[in-house]
Amino acid sequence: MRCVIARFPFDLTKNGVLESMKGIKPEQVTGESVIIGRRTYPIKQVGQVITRQDRRDFSAGEVLRAMTQLGFTCPGPPRTAASSRALSPVQQASAMLGAPAA
Repeated sequence: MRCVIARFPFDLTKNGVLESMKGIKPEQVTGESVIIGRRTYPIKQVGQVITRQDRRDFSAGEVLRAMTQLGFTCPGPPRTAASSRALSPVQQASAMLGAPAA
């Protein structure tokens, strides 16, 4: 599949991406990610490996779109317990001070 990442055209295949990521240790996922094989990689790490460009040169959306079109699973950012419920300012201050929130 031909795609454009950071204004440069790339001919990517699913097997080519699998081969490129073989032996690469996944970094900690904090934002968008892609599942390649049995591992979950940050989308920017995958973009850097397959394009050989600096991570600042492309957006996560460009790589995410390409990986989705190739058939890889791209789950959203990881959810944490703190992000699932909003704390009031008093609860947040109490948590920062280590006191139980009322």
